Amino acid sequence: MLDHVGLQCADLAASAAFYDRVLAPLGLRRMMDHKVAMGYGDTFPDFWIGEFNSGEGFRESHIAFKAADRATVDAFFAAAVEAGAEVLHEPAVHPEYHENYYGAFVRDPDGNNVEAVSHGPA
Repeated sequence: MLDHVGLQCADLAASAAFYDRVLAPLGLRRMMDHKVAMGYGDTFPDFWIGEFNSGEGFRESHIAFKAADRATVDAFFAAAVEAGAEVLHEPAVHPEYHENYYGAFVRDPDGNNVEAVSHGPA
């Protein structure tokens, strides 16, 4: 459905360091770097971060990255904590979404709610 998603960052270097670290366990990497914007993905850069250059104020965004399994969600969470992310929800099953929904939620350097989620039974 979506081709790509982009977030504006107050401190692009800090956000790039954060996403370089937390997306690696998910098999994602920085694929493009235009200095004012960076694209992440595995085969195509469909997640972008860029300089904060339009609008005023802050509105929290929620981005959920697909994880292959629960161990990958755990690895994402460990990388985020090591990167200094604020923990919103530690890795856990969230039956309010569905019986196998396993996710971890943290804040990125700009205050966005970033999640890794696995939908499988293990």
